[in-house]
Amino acid sequence: MDDAALSLGLTRGMTVTHAQSLVPDLTVLDADPAKDADALVRLGHWCTMYSPLVTPDPPDGIFIDVAGSAHLFQGEGALIEDLLHRLRRADISAKAAIADTPGCAWGVSRYGSGGIVSPGRASEAIASLPVAALRLAQSVVSSLHEVGIERVAQLASKPRASLRLRFGADVLLRFDQALGSVTEALTSLVPPEVPQRELKFAEPIGDPEDLKRVISKLCELLCPELERRGVGARRLDLVFMRVDNLAQAVRIGLSRPYREPVHLSKLLAERLVLVDPGFGIESAALTASWIEALTERQTIGRHIAAEGSDVDVGQLVDTLAVRLGQDSVYRCAPVESGLPERAVKRVPALDPAHGAAWPKHLPRPARLFSPPEKIIAIAELPDRPPRQFTWRHQRLRVIRADGPERIHGEWWISDGETNLTRDYYRVETADGARYWLFRDAPAERGGSWYLHGVGEA
Repeated sequence: MDDAALSLGLTRGMTVTHAQSLVPDLTVLDADPAKDADALVRLGHWCTMYSPLVTPDPPDGIFIDVAGSAHLFQGEGALIEDLLHRLRRADISAKAAIADTPGCAWGVSRYGSGGIVSPGRASEAIASLPVAALRLAQSVVSSLHEVGIERVAQLASKPRASLRLRFGADVLLRFDQALGSVTEALTSLVPPEVPQRELKFAEPIGDPEDLKRVISKLCELLCPELERRGVGARRLDLVFMRVDNLAQAVRIGLSRPYREPVHLSKLLAERLVLVDPGFGIESAALTASWIEALTERQTIGRHIAAEGSDVDVGQLVDTLAVRLGQDSVYRCAPVESGLPERAVKRVPALDPAHGAAWPKHLPRPARLFSPPEKIIAIAELPDRPPRQFTWRHQRLRVIRADGPERIHGEWWISDGETNLTRDYYRVETADGARYWLFRDAPAERGGSWYLHGVGEA
């Protein structure tokens, strides 16, 4: 039911005849549960971009286990925000919650305000929710209402034996699953066209060295399949299934398509610190959830490379990204902008060059401050560089200087920059250090002095 239907007095479960008596021109379409189920599965496959562990919950829900992948989206909050934003752009109305257990997340997303439930706070999050938030059948909910039990918190104060006897075992099972007292196994979706390999063990394993050997074996099994398809992996999902039916998942992203088993196994082994084997792991599955076409090419190391040869640093970039995080590995690329603070941007480490370059006749310092730091400067003549300046409570005497280089604001971006003018000077102080200074207006207009950069380009 959407807001428009509710405003007309329509409710879920109302007969068609009753609804048409309230809204005479009501359009009625026959339901197609089979197509709805297929659409939910397709949406579940789309959700694997957030985690390899996705389980449809018919008729209108999806479980996503983000325990091993939330860090790739800068945390759980950013992941939820990105997920809901993408669904809204596709005209899909959705509500999401993250909690320790699937049952708690299900109840909070449908009967609560959604959002993130702090670890260990599941009982508080569902206490005030109606008993329907425990995924109980409508007949059981009605029976509970008849005896005055309407909220989840009321169940906690009742004798468990009498609840089981009167209302059945599902009440206690769902209650315990929501609180995490009983584990709940979910069967994850695996698209048939996605490359995957799985190993099952005769005896549970848990030693880190054994897990590393399992990873190496899975990579050796998966990479020939990637080679047969002519593709490489851009993202790998590794899922360990414990003996208590709890899945432990890790995900890695790669800077470019790869299918070298040694490199992939090293990256996955770096993430083993996130895996809790519990009482043992009985199976492991490796999935290439994002693949791209890959053509073979000859690479050469820097120490023997000829002038102009390409050097493959992709493996180094991947290793650093797994250890430090994707956002910590990047390179600086030039931007065609007159203002120095806009003339550079961060791009992926292996992003190809797009032809832009900094002017060679306009040297820039090796380090820029953002924003520029205000200084006190003394100049003998209005348009001459300062003879001395004070920066960070330190007085510095200028012995050499070059300039001015006049930079105007980018008036095509905003009207506020129409009158922006800066006069830049490269100066060298008595101690041999070099600085980049500017005055934000000509001397006759009383401009202030700033230090924008240090060092030589």
